[in-house]
Amino acid sequence: MLKQSLNLKLSQKLSPQQIQLMKMIQLPTQAFEQRLKQEIEENPALESGKEKEEDYEDSYDDYAEEGNESISADDINIDEYLSDDDIPSYKLQANNYSADDEDRDVPYAGGLSFHQSLINQLNTFTLSDEEYAIAEFLVGSINDNGYLRRETLDIVDDLAFTQNIFTEEGKVEDILYDVVQKLEPLGVGARDLKECLIIQLEGKRPTRAVELAIQILDQAFDPFVKKHYEKLLHKFEITQDELKEAIKEIEKLNPKPGSSIVGNSKIVEQIVPDFTIRVADGEVELLLNSRNAPELHVSREYNNMLKGYQEAKTKTKSQKDAVLFIKQKLDSAKWFIDAIKQRQQTLMVTMSCIIDIQREYLLTGDESKLRPMILKDVAEKINMDISTVSRVANSKYASTPYGTKLVKEFFSESMKNDQGEDVSTREIKSILKTVVAEEDKKKPLTDDKLSAHLKEKGYLIARRTVAKYREQLDIPVARLRKEM
Repeated sequence: MLKQSLNLKLSQKLSPQQIQLMKMIQLPTQAFEQRLKQEIEENPALESGKEKEEDYEDSYDDYAEEGNESISADDINIDEYLSDDDIPSYKLQANNYSADDEDRDVPYAGGLSFHQSLINQLNTFTLSDEEYAIAEFLVGSINDNGYLRRETLDIVDDLAFTQNIFTEEGKVEDILYDVVQKLEPLGVGARDLKECLIIQLEGKRPTRAVELAIQILDQAFDPFVKKHYEKLLHKFEITQDELKEAIKEIEKLNPKPGSSIVGNSKIVEQIVPDFTIRVADGEVELLLNSRNAPELHVSREYNNMLKGYQEAKTKTKSQKDAVLFIKQKLDSAKWFIDAIKQRQQTLMVTMSCIIDIQREYLLTGDESKLRPMILKDVAEKINMDISTVSRVANSKYASTPYGTKLVKEFFSESMKNDQGEDVSTREIKSILKTVVAEEDKKKPLTDDKLSAHLKEKGYLIARRTVAKYREQLDIPVARLRKEM
C-alpha cells in the first residue's frame, strides 16, 4: 500500500564559496601563489599590485543576495561599481620587496637522468646489435635505487614478446655481469643488497679489510646484518680489530647506488615558511609571509568600460551583455579578495593561539617545555571548527629561531608523570632520544631497560609504549644499535 507523508528536515550544506575558502586555507604558500596566479589569469577584472581596492562594496552586498537569478543590464547601478580614485596605478606600485620575501625562482638541476646516464655508458662497450638491445632492456628494468628486481626468466620472456629477441638465460646473465654491473655508479644492476655491496667492494683496491668484507657478506650475510659479531669472529678466526676494519669498509658503501644520480636530476625542493616567529626582549612576535598577503584590486580598465556604458546615449544588446559579463567578473573578484582576507585572518588567529599556548617553548627552544596541545584545544579557544585548525596545522610551516618547523610539530598528546602532571609526548620522546644517545653502544639498552630509565626520571611509561616511541623516532632495537 502506497502512503504519502510530509516530513520537515533541517540540513546544513556548505556553499561553493565556503568550500573554495576551505581549500585556500589548506594551501601552503607556493601552492597558494599558483592558485592566485590562476585566478588572475582567469578573471581579467582582478589585478595584483599596490593600487587601492575599487569602491563597490555596498553594491556587492545587494547583488550577492540575488544569487543566480536573472539580472538585466538596466538593473545594475553602475555608479556603485565605479571609484572616484583617479590616481594612476604606476604611482601606487613599488619595485622593492619586503624583508621576508624569498627568491621566487625555483632552481632546476641540469644533467642527465639516471637511466639516460647508464644508456650513454653502454656506448663505450663493444657489443653486437643483439647484445646492445639486451643490455639496453636490462638498464630499462633497473629501478631508481639501482636494483634489478626481476627474474632472469621473466626478462627472457619479455625480450621475446616485446623486442622479438630470442635468447637464453645464460646469455642475459653474462651481459648483466659483464656489462650492466660494470656501469657507474658501481652496484647498479644488483638483484639484492648483498650483491650490490659485493659489487662495490670488488671495484675497490684489494686490501685485507676489503677481502675480509667480501667474505663476510658472501658467507655470513645474515649474522652480519643481525650484528652477531661473536659468530663472525669465531667463523673467520679474526681479531676484533680486523672485524672493525672490515665493517668500516662496508659502512662506506652506498646501499642505493641509483639515488646518487636520481637525486641530482630532480627539482630542488624548497620549503617556503608561511609564518615567521621571532623572539626579542622576552616577547614572541608573529609575522605572516608577505606572499600570503597579496595586494589585489579590480582592473581600472573594467571601470572605464562601465563608465563608457553609463555615458552611452544608446545602449545596444551587445553592450548590455558586456555589462552583465563585467558584473559577474567584478563580483567574482570581490569574493576572491574577501576570501584572501579571510584566509589571512584565519591563519593569523590560529597561529597566534598556538603561540600563546607554546610561549614557554618558543622563548627557550627546549622541547621539554612543549605543552600538551591537540587540535581541539586550539579550536575551542578561537571558536573555529577542528577541521579548520587541522588544515592550518598539516600544511603550513613556521620559521623559528630553532629552525623551520611544520606547524603540526607544535601539537602533541599528553601523558601523566609520577606527580600526576600532564606532560607532552614530544617531551618524553626527546628524553628517550637522549637516553639512547648516551647509552653504552657495546651494551645498548633494551626496551625494558629504557622503560626503567624513564620511570627513574618520573615518566611512567610501559615497555610497549617505549617500543612505539622508539619506532616513531626511527631508533632500531637494541641488538641493531650494538657497536664493536
